[in-house]
Amino acid sequence: MVAIIDYNAGNIKSVMKAFNYIGEEAVCTRDFKEIQKADKVVLPGVGSFQYAMNELKRFELDKAIYDVVDRNVPFLGICLGLQLLFNGSDENPDCEGLSLLDGYIYKIPEDNCLKVPHIGWNSLNLSNDGTLFNGIDNNSFVYFVHSYYLKANDPTIVKASCDYGVTIHASVEKDNIYACQFHPEKSSSVGLKILKNFAEIGYAH
Repeated sequence: MVAIIDYNAGNIKSVMKAFNYIGEEAVCTRDFKEIQKADKVVLPGVGSFQYAMNELKRFELDKAIYDVVDRNVPFLGICLGLQLLFNGSDENPDCEGLSLLDGYIYKIPEDNCLKVPHIGWNSLNLSNDGTLFNGIDNNSFVYFVHSYYLKANDPTIVKASCDYGVTIHASVEKDNIYACQFHPEKSSSVGLKILKNFAEIGYAH
């Protein structure tokens, strides 16, 4: 069962529907016990960094996330869910992230004649043999909606990047943590394959 964390940060039902479409049982929940018993856990999200962190703490879901990661349950962050895994963001510099991974979220510069937010399809440059990208061709297109981007401190965890005036670290993997800046649930067959790859990662209680 896939538990999709519900913390009032949007974009939850579409993620659940995508998992259902590929044949996976998925629930949207903020119940600690339900998250604990899940085989996989997903943190989606759209909106502001500080609001999201405040909501995670208000429902004590930050504790649930640390517990899941500590127990080696496969964990997937999507869009804002990726950003929250890192140390902090230009969006709210005084707000600390979950710091499960080392890196920082920067504002996409608006001085390169490209529209911000970055909305639409962009191709991925795959690297470092990412598990999520098994069976996916290099330069495949996925769908983005964001104004801030990740720069991970450890380049070996970066499994996909894209160019949008700057180099965006679009997907990372470390141990049981997986994350995508783009929206796999909105990325057609490529995105569904990514979710399927995540769903097939082994985990034994």
